[in-house]
Amino acid sequence: MKLAPPQILVLGFAAVIIIGTLLLMLPVSSVSGEHLNFMDALFTATSAACVTGLAVVDTGTYFTGFGQSVVLVLIQIGGLGFMTMATLFALVLKRRISLRDRLILQEAMNQSSMEGIVRLIRKVLIYSLVIEAAGAILLSVRFAFDMPLPRALYYGLFHAVSMFNNAGFDLFGGHDNSLTAYVGDPVINLVVMFLIISGGIGFIVMSDLAEFRRKRRLTLHSKVVLSMTFGLILTGMAVIFIFEFTNPRTLGPLNLGSKIWASLFQSVAPRTAGANTLDITGLRQATQFFIVILMFIGASPGSTGGGVKTTTFTLMVGAVISMLRGRGDIVLFRYRLAQERVFKALTITLLALLLIVTVSMMLSTTEGLPFLMILFETTSAFANVGLSLGLTPELTQLGKILICLTMFAGRLGLLTLAYALGPKQGKPLYKYPEGKMIIG
Repeated sequence: MKLAPPQILVLGFAAVIIIGTLLLMLPVSSVSGEHLNFMDALFTATSAACVTGLAVVDTGTYFTGFGQSVVLVLIQIGGLGFMTMATLFALVLKRRISLRDRLILQEAMNQSSMEGIVRLIRKVLIYSLVIEAAGAILLSVRFAFDMPLPRALYYGLFHAVSMFNNAGFDLFGGHDNSLTAYVGDPVINLVVMFLIISGGIGFIVMSDLAEFRRKRRLTLHSKVVLSMTFGLILTGMAVIFIFEFTNPRTLGPLNLGSKIWASLFQSVAPRTAGANTLDITGLRQATQFFIVILMFIGASPGSTGGGVKTTTFTLMVGAVISMLRGRGDIVLFRYRLAQERVFKALTITLLALLLIVTVSMMLSTTEGLPFLMILFETTSAFANVGLSLGLTPELTQLGKILICLTMFAGRLGLLTLAYALGPKQGKPLYKYPEGKMIIG
């Protein structure tokens, strides 16, 4: 029986997670030399492969260099996609990329056609390698002022890969520490934010920007992604700065410069990296809920991030504006959007809301903790963010399973998962008569 591309993607990701789980269970993976239990190993492998960053054990103190390397490889495979990595080996070995492989790559990269798909994969690999290498060098130089050079080089590489792939895993010890020691450090803030944004805008936009000098124009997709990305970053920065300005647990004790850096960083990170320079548990509830909204929107299509994506959010906002203005079409940058795109955006948004609400209700029953904490954790898992209010290490076994499934669904995409379970049907050959009903 031949499997459809969505089914191959689902099974491929599942296989990567299982292999990672078995490797993390080996005694050589833990500092104590003991076996990590299956559930915790599965959770860690899922979080790494789905580039989320939620952790039930501390990555920096629990795992050995081997265990951390396993996590890092899972992050790289999960961020770029296992089919992208398989294509890399095929290109190195000079193997021909078959039509079936191209179909799977088309599904993995969320492309509308196979045209130029292998060329795009080459660009993905080159951009990733160059950006991660540059980030690793800059971070290593900065870390070298605080730690021995070999450790600084290792930390620079690990965090560059983690942040570019929007994973949020770190080695600084403690579930909530992350980059809090560098809250006002311009170098760490700028480099990490650049890595997060680069991974989050998507490889299609990166390719468009790289060819801008030659073409002298951007596609509609790139214009929407870039404008919405920076619009959300500036809005998030302003909201966090205002809400937390006097909070003694976050921005209150910082000087003005550090407050600006922290607000900007914490606006970038929820989309969808999971790093933090502020204590997330110390944020006011209004700010925490606002971060839930940022996490839900997430990164952009064809990126290393999750969420419903910036383009989906833009389409939904555009539909509302068009309806309020009495227009029949959604127009963005002088382009009219097809109705099919609106239906797809609506489907993704409603499925995401349904998943988050359902999992949150179930966790409210199994965990018995404040609902905002549960909603925050669930949205973080779905959007593959990794920010946490401290719930993850305290999850019950059932809670861990629910969060694992949520991370898996969020990384693969709800439509891909739906098509894998029940492949989409062709267009019907007839139409029903139009009906009328009252709305609103």
